Amino acid sequence: MINSLFILFVLGANVVICEWLCRKPGFRHIGTALLVIIVTAIEANLGLIPTTATPVYDTIFSYLAPFALFLLLLGVNLKDLKQAGLPMLSMYLLGSAGTVVGVLVSVWVFSAQTSIGPLFYALAGMFTGTYTGGSVNFHAVALHYNVSKAGNLFIAATAADNIITTLWMMVTLSAPRLLQRRFPRSLTARSLPNSAAITGEPIDAYSDSETMTPYDLGLLLSLGLGAIWVSQQLATVVPVPFVLILTTIALALAQFRVVNKLRGSRLLGLFGIYIFLAVIGAYCDVAALLSDGKLAGILFGMILVLVLVHAGILFGIGALLRQDWDVLGVASQANVGGSTSALALAKSLGRPDLQLPAVLVGTLGNALGSYLGIFVAELLRAA
Repeated sequence: MINSLFILFVLGANVVICEWLCRKPGFRHIGTALLVIIVTAIEANLGLIPTTATPVYDTIFSYLAPFALFLLLLGVNLKDLKQAGLPMLSMYLLGSAGTVVGVLVSVWVFSAQTSIGPLFYALAGMFTGTYTGGSVNFHAVALHYNVSKAGNLFIAATAADNIITTLWMMVTLSAPRLLQRRFPRSLTARSLPNSAAITGEPIDAYSDSETMTPYDLGLLLSLGLGAIWVSQQLATVVPVPFVLILTTIALALAQFRVVNKLRGSRLLGLFGIYIFLAVIGAYCDVAALLSDGKLAGILFGMILVLVLVHAGILFGIGALLRQDWDVLGVASQANVGGSTSALALAKSLGRPDLQLPAVLVGTLGNALGSYLGIFVAELLRAA
């Protein structure tokens, strides 16, 4: 039996290796999240660490993953949403509705209950969550339905998600410019708040580098572990999923600025998610995954259909309402890729006035995604 400390050493080292690799040109666009899954999967299939459940893996699923999700949600202060402006907020919500419709259409088109199997509803919930506001919701819903332990299904879904998200960044970067030339719109979003004007400095809230003190660390640990304990107790007496209770507690605490501004929450949260994803990689049977190309194709097709439906609804209705094409592109990217990629898109479009709104609607997606994902999953399970 492999020593638990050795397993933790390998998982931690993999995060270091993947972070280092992502600074290199050939790996930069893969991203740490996907790379850490791949590296750990290779090591596990070579026999370096176990590919089956161990006390270490169970602890990470039960405690570290919820703790990381809790920390990442502490950055969501809903009071800031008024700074996003009505055009961006309304188009983001329209895009979220488009995502739900797209998921339901893709489940029907691909007969997901037959083609994917008994976890089809959970997968639909994961896609709903991640295409409402980013990968935090993807992992939260997967954790709730134990899809995380269905190694090959989770890996295939993650790979397809990463491919479509990357392609969609290219679409949202080029489409607003092409549409503006063909169907000119007044740039109404120029009146939206400028991030620098509001904060006095450029947005850096989504940097992976933070400085923290023992006070910050102790408070984050106390809040996170306490919230997990309270959520576990409440989940035994009320008919509400543990992950939704934890999400609600995190969002409630995040409305207090003293908590919302705690240093280190994103840093620790990201590290916890990377360790969690490393364990996902360990559960992956590479030989079985490679042999099941049909599953990967179905998942890729489902995501493609749902994103196209989302885009059709958002850009179609947005066009009828004569919305700024850049606002539509950033709102869509906030749905599909989350805050970080929406911010990057606003920068790439040369729209500093959209940077803060991009981040704010993306954080709203972090708040809504898990609720919406579990709602859609339960709706399909009951159907």
